[in-house]
Amino acid sequence: MPTAIIADDERLMRDQLRLRLNQAWPELEIVGEAKNGEEAIELVSQLKPDLTFLDIRMPGKTGMEAARAIGAGSNIVFVTAYDQYAVEAFERGAVDYVLKPPEAERLQVTVDRLKSRLAKPKEAVNDSVTAMLSQLAEKMAAPKPTYLQWIQASIGQDLRMIPVEEILFFRSDEKYTCVQTERFEALIRKPVRDLAEELDPALFWQIHRATLVNVNAIEGVTRDIRGRHLVLIKGKSDKLEVSRSFLHLFKQM
Repeated sequence: MPTAIIADDERLMRDQLRLRLNQAWPELEIVGEAKNGEEAIELVSQLKPDLTFLDIRMPGKTGMEAARAIGAGSNIVFVTAYDQYAVEAFERGAVDYVLKPPEAERLQVTVDRLKSRLAKPKEAVNDSVTAMLSQLAEKMAAPKPTYLQWIQASIGQDLRMIPVEEILFFRSDEKYTCVQTERFEALIRKPVRDLAEELDPALFWQIHRATLVNVNAIEGVTRDIRGRHLVLIKGKSDKLEVSRSFLHLFKQM
């Protein structure tokens, strides 16, 4: 009979997960519960469960820290509320996960995976888990990229320092790139392909090889009589063409 422990600092979450697991996997025996990472490590050492369900965020040692300490002592299943970064990483690796609150349909998928995993040699599974944890730790420790905060542009004979959040869009021709704000237009020599690498991609979308647009400035998208998709800019008459290769950006709109 497979065994497991549940570690979560919220009693309600532990009770919910225990109930759902009992429904999805009656043969699984929950042999202990922990309120934090330290207790989880201690229980794994004492009870040696096949599975350990670890909440990612707990007081004291987090689930991530507890997992590293547990290592090959148990198969780790992370429990998370909405940490999409972690969920994406777990989907690609050997570590499984359960979303809060646990839903029956999704939990059944996890149970099926775990049954399959427990049927494999323990060493192979734990090697995958250890490698996954190391990879995730490296990614989380990596420094966040820094993006341009200001653009130095020419207006006639003057140079102006423009905060990037005030810029509605950039549009290039063969020689210059136009910097359009709500109040004025300026010119720079840097091409859009370079700007696309230096600006925050969450703020500026490249919609054409020669155009970047501030997502906060987008009023909507329309089509012209030729079937081209055009971005409408708030408070402006400009219509910016969207290349086919960038249309996927607007599927969510």
